[in-house]
Amino acid sequence: MSFSVTVSDHAMIAHSLRGEVFGPAQRLHGATYVIEATFRAERLDDDGIVVDIGRARGALAEITASLTHRNLDDEPDLDGVNTTTERLCQIIADRLTEGVRAGALGPARLSGIVVTLRESPVAWASYEVTP
Repeated sequence: MSFSVTVSDHAMIAHSLRGEVFGPAQRLHGATYVIEATFRAERLDDDGIVVDIGRARGALAEITASLTHRNLDDEPDLDGVNTTTERLCQIIADRLTEGVRAGALGPARLSGIVVTLRESPVAWASYEVTP
């Protein structure tokens, strides 16, 4: 059993995808994602929380701000990355993990972080990492 806290944000991006499997999405197009970050812990901390919700929202917002209103094809730190929904989940989760390790979320004792990007009401992807 574990506890979890989820915060969300959204991002509006432009990108193109490499590979014939993507059909017309190989051309430059836009996407608006609802981004959810779920923080898991086996037990609550001394204050009775998984993570400070304000800090979690702030960390996610900082990462989201670095992606939104941008053409991801032009971002130097994404050079050579096929920015599929799944890969963007991983990138955001990895950045959140870096923040956890740096103490940005306080003294959190997390057992996992799950990042979900919702492309539409009928399609989404997730990635889970152990911080």
